[in-house]
Amino acid sequence: MPAARLGGLRRALSTRNARIFFGGSLIAWTGLWMHRIAVAWLAWELTRSAFWVGLVAFCDLAPAVIVSPFAGAVADRVDRVRLTVVTQLLTALQSAAVAALTFSGAMTIGTLLVLEVLGGTAASFTQPARQTLMPGIVGRGDLPAAVACNSLCFALARFTGPGLAGPIIAIWGVVPSIAANAVAYSLASASLLLLTIAPSERRGHAASGSLWREVVEGLSYAYRHAGLGPLLLYAALAAILMRGLQEILPPYVEWLFGRGAESLAILTTCFGAGALCAGLWVANRGTLDGTTRLAVVSAAVQALATAGFVATGWFPLGMASAVLFGASASVHGVCVQTLIQTATGAEFRGRMLSLWGMISRAGPALGALALGAAGQAVGLRIPTFVALGLFALVFLWGLAKLPRMRMALEDPDQGQRRG
Repeated sequence: MPAARLGGLRRALSTRNARIFFGGSLIAWTGLWMHRIAVAWLAWELTRSAFWVGLVAFCDLAPAVIVSPFAGAVADRVDRVRLTVVTQLLTALQSAAVAALTFSGAMTIGTLLVLEVLGGTAASFTQPARQTLMPGIVGRGDLPAAVACNSLCFALARFTGPGLAGPIIAIWGVVPSIAANAVAYSLASASLLLLTIAPSERRGHAASGSLWREVVEGLSYAYRHAGLGPLLLYAALAAILMRGLQEILPPYVEWLFGRGAESLAILTTCFGAGALCAGLWVANRGTLDGTTRLAVVSAAVQALATAGFVATGWFPLGMASAVLFGASASVHGVCVQTLIQTATGAEFRGRMLSLWGMISRAGPALGALALGAAGQAVGLRIPTFVALGLFALVFLWGLAKLPRMRMALEDPDQGQRRG
C-alpha cells in the first residue's frame, strides 16, 4: 500500500497516548483470542457436544444483554480509565482461575460455564469504558481512522492469537493459552495508567439521576435517532443470524471438515487475515461518505461467505470463505462503530457504544446457542442455511432504510429527527 494511502492510520498512531492505547489493546486482544480458542476446545474435549460448546460461548457473550446498558451508563458517569483498569484486571483473574482449575484436573463443564459468565460480565463493562476514551486520544478529524485502527488491532489479534494458540494447544494443551490471557490483560491494565487524558474525556458527565433513568435515556436516544436506531437493529439481526458460526467453530471443524485443533487455529487465523486486510483498507479511506452503505452491504457479503463455508467439506473453500467472512465482518464492525462515534453526542457516547457492545457480544451468543442446539439434532448445514435465508429478508429491509440512515448518520445534524 503506498505511503500516501497510510496517512489516516499514521495520524491515528502519531501521539504517545495513541501508541500506548492501541499497543495495550493489541496485547489484550491477542490474549483474548488465545483464551477463546482454548476454551472452545476445552469445552469440546469435556463434552464432545456442539450444544455445550455453544452454551459456553453463550455464557461468555450473553451477559452483555443485561449488563451492557448499565455498563454504558456507568461509563458515562465515572472515571473511564479507572473503570477499564479494574474490569480488565477482573478478566485477568478469571482467566487465571480457568487455567488453574484446568491444570489441576478440577475443571468441569458447569464450573467453566460459571467462570465464562463472570468473564463476560467484566468484558461488558470494559468495552464501553475503553472505547469512549478514543476521542480523548486523537483529534475529532482523526476519529474515523482511530476507530478503524482499533478494529485493526482486534483483527491483528484475531490473526496472531489463534496462530499462537493452535500449536500450543496441540503440543501442551489448553492451559498455557488460557494463562497467556491473564498475563495479557494484566499488562494492558498497567499500560492504561501511562495515559494522559483530559478530565472532560475521562468522564462523560456528573451523575444527574438514577442509573436506571440514564439507561432508559440512552435507549430512548437510540430509538429516536433516525440513523442509530435502524443501524443498531440491522447490526443486531446480522450478528444473531451469522456471527454464531465463529463461536462454535470446533464442531464445524470436526463435523464438516473432519479435522482437529490445528485446523481450528488455521480457520480462525483465516478469519483474522481477512479482517486485517479489510481493516487496513477501511482505516485509510479517509472519509465518512459511503460508510452507511458499507455497513449494510458488508453484512450481505458476510452472508455469502457463510454460505461458502458450509457448502462443502472441502477445506480450501472453507479457508477462502473464512477470509472473506473476516474481511466483511471487519468492514461492517468498523463502519458501525465509526458511525456511532461520529453521530453521538459526548454525553451519550458510552451508552451508545455499550449497545454496540451488547450487539457484538450477545448477538453471536444467541446465534451460537441456537446453532449448537439445532446442530446437535440435525447437523450444522441446515440451521446455517435457514439463518442465511432469514438474513436475506433483513438485508432487503436494510436497503430500504439506507437513504434515511445515510442522511442521519453522515449528516449528524439530521440524526435527532426520527425517520
